[in-house]
Amino acid sequence: MSIEIILTISIAIFVIAMLYSSVGHAGASGYIAIMTLFGLASEVIKPAALLLNIFVASITTFQFWQAGHFSWKIFWPFAITSIPFAFLGGYLNLPTQIFKIIIGIVLLYSALQFFIHSKEEKISYLPNKPIAITTGAGLGFLSGLTGVGGGIFLTPLLILMKWSKTKTAAAVSALFILVNSLSGLLGNITSTKQLPLFTIPFVIAVIIGGSLGSYLGSRRFSPLLIKRLLAIVLIFAGIKLIFT
Repeated sequence: MSIEIILTISIAIFVIAMLYSSVGHAGASGYIAIMTLFGLASEVIKPAALLLNIFVASITTFQFWQAGHFSWKIFWPFAITSIPFAFLGGYLNLPTQIFKIIIGIVLLYSALQFFIHSKEEKISYLPNKPIAITTGAGLGFLSGLTGVGGGIFLTPLLILMKWSKTKTAAAVSALFILVNSLSGLLGNITSTKQLPLFTIPFVIAVIIGGSLGSYLGSRRFSPLLIKRLLAIVLIFAGIKLIFT
């Protein structure tokens, strides 16, 4: 790749990392879209996106945790099964187009709900553990299969089901993304025996963008603003999944 292309991709990735991290996400769906747009080989896009996810999710987890928004009670039932299933999804290389279209439509619907129901609502109840454990397995498999961290699915679920307040959902999703991205990347490396090394400039870009975005999201932005930003993220991710 030429220096101009690397610089352009790095700037785009910086913006994506800043936006996504402000809502507790890491940006994999955005990174995949950008790398696809610039013609990077499909076999390196998935591990590259997961690698960038790991850096952003680590920073975002730390920021939201330090700000006091994290909840172990909500996190562990989803995570305990998502980790092995993310490894399985990362290991497999299956046709995913139908899955992507369905998931994309669901994400667009979720985004619409955030615009309609924008007020911060009280938590009705914590998720039922068997349901959370089963859901975590499905989300983990999808995250590994599609090359995203899973937070893009978990955050709207937690908020719309009234299992969590907005910033707690962001904090839980950040660590969920981190563990699933690590597991998915390990599964992918086990399958392909390679790790993309061209991502160093992109790693620098996401570290800066992720640090700025997660600081603003965890400490400065209101829950209402985070919901609006999350809706934008879901629209972007939904369109990307449907059309790429």
